[in-house]
Amino acid sequence: MKKILCALILLLVFTVNAEEGFVNMFNGKDLTGWENPYDWGTITLEGDEIHLTTDKKKFFLCTTKKFKDFIFEAEVKMPEGKSNSGFLFRCMKKKGKAWGYQAECDPSDRKWSGGLYDQGRRKWMHPDRDFKVGKDKHFKKDFSPEWTEERKNALKRYDWNKYRIECRGSEIKISVNGVLTTHIIDTKDSEGYIGIQHHGEKGKIYKFRNIKIKELK
Repeated sequence: MKKILCALILLLVFTVNAEEGFVNMFNGKDLTGWENPYDWGTITLEGDEIHLTTDKKKFFLCTTKKFKDFIFEAEVKMPEGKSNSGFLFRCMKKKGKAWGYQAECDPSDRKWSGGLYDQGRRKWMHPDRDFKVGKDKHFKKDFSPEWTEERKNALKRYDWNKYRIECRGSEIKISVNGVLTTHIIDTKDSEGYIGIQHHGEKGKIYKFRNIKIKELK
């Protein structure tokens, strides 16, 4: 009876996971599926975590595969002191450079974690904006909720933080620890790589875990 019960529990777990449709992007053994397009930056694997450090400047560890429509989830833990990070998505890359949409991780007093930054191009898109609406042909609509105290404080400064990024066509949503922070319609990019960022503070360790994706058809 006990064996049958265990088998049923395992079957239930596997069924739930299959229904979710998420695929782990880090196998816990090596960096298969990932690459560093920069000549600097150190990546170490600690159990189920990816740690980024640098002795130069900021860099992104990027996927080798492009993704179009998807739900991406990951957890990040920031180092103490001055720091900044984020998740690139639908981004472009070449040797020594990565650019595109970035879900912001900002533990500073500004508290813009979960905002949207266009790395290497238009800069801030939400909650602030570095361009005028109507002057950019790709930015169509902003459904984002008001930047309230709940959103400013969605990030837990010294703990793990779960990010969720949803891309469906031109619709983009970002959530931090279950709080929706960004919801826009933008047609700049429909496909690209995913990247995790070290902001460049020498010797500091940025930690990432539970990186997974569900591709949408």
